Amino acid sequence: MGNLILLLLIGGFFYWIFKSYSKYSVNYSKEAFKNMTITKESIEHSELGLFVALVAKVAKADGKVDALEAQLVGIMFDDISAVFPHPQKTKDILKEIFSEQKDRFDNLEEIAHTLGQIIKRDRAKQQQFMGFLIQLAFIDGEVSKSEDEVLITIAKAFEFDPNTYHAIFDQFEKMMKNIHPKANIKDAYKLLGVKESDDMSVIKKAYRKLIREYHPDIIKSQGRDEAYMQEATAKTQEINQAYEMIKNAKK
Repeated sequence: MGNLILLLLIGGFFYWIFKSYSKYSVNYSKEAFKNMTITKESIEHSELGLFVALVAKVAKADGKVDALEAQLVGIMFDDISAVFPHPQKTKDILKEIFSEQKDRFDNLEEIAHTLGQIIKRDRAKQQQFMGFLIQLAFIDGEVSKSEDEVLITIAKAFEFDPNTYHAIFDQFEKMMKNIHPKANIKDAYKLLGVKESDDMSVIKKAYRKLIREYHPDIIKSQGRDEAYMQEATAKTQEINQAYEMIKNAKK
């Protein structure tokens, strides 16, 4: 049941990424970064590099970066690196920043304060960043005490409105309580377009193809509206739930 809940949530996380980065596209365009020299130092000190450092700390706050967190972070690397010159080089640097920062908490307040000062006058961006970090903390099913402490430290450094923080936090807590997954194994195979006799390599390939088809970032490029995006998010949730059911059945 726990795994099903997590996988139902991942669709919502994909949608949040779409919503966040569709807004970022105004501020973080290829045009804006076209003359930037890509070095580790330049990325580290950019607001997106600082944000990745905070993501690393939230992801590792409970002692481990689990598979779902890694998947979410990987998508984020793709999104961020796409707006910089030399995307692959940028992605490699982002991964390096993440790896270095995930085990360091001595500089948490300093990095959060630095980023907070950069985005101090942009409340929408503050909310996007905090919302993403809160969602990341919830991805493993609950927010641990250590994760909560890291989030509160970041929120204070951002001078983030406490009421808004608790509203976002409570939204996800409520969502967790209201999820009641319903499915059966036959429906799962049908949804993924595979047979019970297929091995996991075939099923995984079908799963990835569907996720690629319904992933909000991909649909964004098709110029669809928000209503369609919500439908796609629901579909993504179903796909993830079906895949998890099949994996468990195949064990």
